[in-house]
Amino acid sequence: MSEEGLAARMAGSVGAFDRSAWNALAGDNPFMRHEFLTALEDSASVGAGTGWQPVPLVISSEGGPPLAAMPAYAKGHSQGEYVFDHAFADAYERAGGNYYPKLQIAAPFTPATGPRLLLSDPALAAPLLSAAEQVCLQNGFSSAHATFIAPEQLGFFEEAGWLLRSDIQFHWLNHEFATFDDFLATLTSRKRKDLRKERAAAQQGLEIVRLSGEAIRPEHWDAFWHFYQDTGARKWGQPYLTRAAFDLLGERMGNRIVLVLALEESEPIAGALNFVGGDTLYGRYWGCTKQVRFLHFELCYYQAIDVAIELGLAKVEAGAQGGHKLARGYEPVETVSAHWFADPGFRAAVAEYLEREREGVAADRNYLERRTPFRKIG
Repeated sequence: MSEEGLAARMAGSVGAFDRSAWNALAGDNPFMRHEFLTALEDSASVGAGTGWQPVPLVISSEGGPPLAAMPAYAKGHSQGEYVFDHAFADAYERAGGNYYPKLQIAAPFTPATGPRLLLSDPALAAPLLSAAEQVCLQNGFSSAHATFIAPEQLGFFEEAGWLLRSDIQFHWLNHEFATFDDFLATLTSRKRKDLRKERAAAQQGLEIVRLSGEAIRPEHWDAFWHFYQDTGARKWGQPYLTRAAFDLLGERMGNRIVLVLALEESEPIAGALNFVGGDTLYGRYWGCTKQVRFLHFELCYYQAIDVAIELGLAKVEAGAQGGHKLARGYEPVETVSAHWFADPGFRAAVAEYLEREREGVAADRNYLERRTPFRKIG
């Protein structure tokens, strides 16, 4: 595609763009879609006072719809990203620079892989990344960061000279299982027994329900808001999403949501929120008001596997971190972020650091792969 007649521009919100035009580029990843990103904006989960100021970038022809887009945010801190760059920030500021603001290319608060360059034509990747770099240079931003990039887009960032950084998540992979028992059959005998015992203990005396679309009523969101606040207060100090965000997500994309609730005498005591993509179930939030042994595993991991099998999805991404997922049949998978720095000297120092870090991550992944709970064949 010729770049002649095309222009890049920055807007103050994803909501400034037509929903259909944006979604035509976003595809089926739920966290890149107009409904998700504008729900965060309209609920004040991002925007003024949050440290996440929307500055989406688009490329279009004069008067035409976006041909390429990038969900981007001017960040005043490093919270809610799940790829930790605090060491970069400390080193940059010790050297006399201001690390913030920086440009973050991401789905806010969402450590789920997906496209970060929304393209009608692959040829637009280079000018879109160049536009991001120019935004940083023109506004005095120290750097730009794209997190949890879909594997098929990594080459775009690498060709543009961005530094790649690896980490590990745990994903469940669906090997054409027809039932949960089919999955269990791939585990060692001891692990099969352990998982069955955990499910039975978690479900004892409780009713587990799954809700989607209009079946999710305001009282369900009220209950889940309490669960979410409890988890957020313990993990982050302050929840990232506002209460209004859940109502808007339910209204705008309820058909892409699976809310799993544990009921005790018809009252919700715990819940897990999932989003459905084209071939993936994304586990996002969990919380409870009553501690029940193994209930976290049941709602977040085993119910997610059940849903993925029923919907014919290829995998479950159950969020960041959590080595305990390994024993429950979730496999170590590489996740990758990309980083650009305006200062060439700092870029060189980070490149050296990342080279050493990659070796450690690869060793960790190799160690974890040898300790999966699956039966060894041959």
